[in-house]
Amino acid sequence: MKKAKFILPFVIIAFLIGGYYLIDAMLFDGVRPKWINENGFQASLYSKDDLKNKTAVVLIGGGQWGDYWAQEFAKKGWVGLSLPYMGKEGLPKLSEEIELTYFESALNWISKQAQVDPTKIIVMGASRNAELALIIASTFPEMVSGVVAYAPSSVSWSNTVLPYNSDDLKASWKYKGVDIPYVPMEKITGNDSDQIQMLAYWENGLSKTDLVHNALIKVERISGPILLFSGKDDKVWPAAQMADMIQERLETNSFTYPFQNIKYENAGHFISSNPDDRSSYRTGTIIINGKEYQYEFGGTEEGDYQAKQDARIALMKFIEEI
Repeated sequence: MKKAKFILPFVIIAFLIGGYYLIDAMLFDGVRPKWINENGFQASLYSKDDLKNKTAVVLIGGGQWGDYWAQEFAKKGWVGLSLPYMGKEGLPKLSEEIELTYFESALNWISKQAQVDPTKIIVMGASRNAELALIIASTFPEMVSGVVAYAPSSVSWSNTVLPYNSDDLKASWKYKGVDIPYVPMEKITGNDSDQIQMLAYWENGLSKTDLVHNALIKVERISGPILLFSGKDDKVWPAAQMADMIQERLETNSFTYPFQNIKYENAGHFISSNPDDRSSYRTGTIIINGKEYQYEFGGTEEGDYQAKQDARIALMKFIEEI
């Protein structure tokens, strides 16, 4: 009897644990990620079992955003690689002088996986990571088959555009120790209020014509189709203007691959987030010299939602046609 009483708690615990995993398995309809920490990079790989020669999408920046989209692509029968490059143990702490060889290693690795067609590898990013995605694709055209850029940049910016980076002017991105040409920027300054207008800071940078010309991303080198999304009411940075600059450069250089420059009315900077999220928050916060400021994302709740819904359809079509 005493033995039965001793065993009973363990039986109950085992039953509860088993029940948890059973319910979890019944409710979970996605693809569980595999953590990769080898060959000089870290990433979460999302892929259904027994895939062969499928399109892969590399989500530059990883994190919650990259994990969400990698999961969505895996559900469609593609391969998603959510690829962080800073902020984790073993990765740089600051977004400056980031070596492109890190991404080269990730691209090399994923191209050799049995579930991936090496001729169908897409890189995708949003905001500064869209800037980086375009740079990666133009640096490694033989490895990248297409680019998706939400709220893109047409140029490479210096490290100093981010207030938490070091004060010394540096390149944001390097390849084999050589700087990717950039627009040198002074750090954004605060004011006496608790609000800050972000757009003017970036527009001032784009007005430096000679420096901008030197730092333009060489998008014409990309060997595959390009898809750009931007909100016309983006109040974080002039994404629609920079998308037009990308289009102008491609046209000037007689780019031969398909190109789409999709711009949305009443949409702001946050159009790359979960398409089904109707979150009503319209502002973010930034700390400048120890003081917290609010800034606007732009767009409206309905405008962002409609843009995200439409963009998801265009995105999935784009990947299907790669």
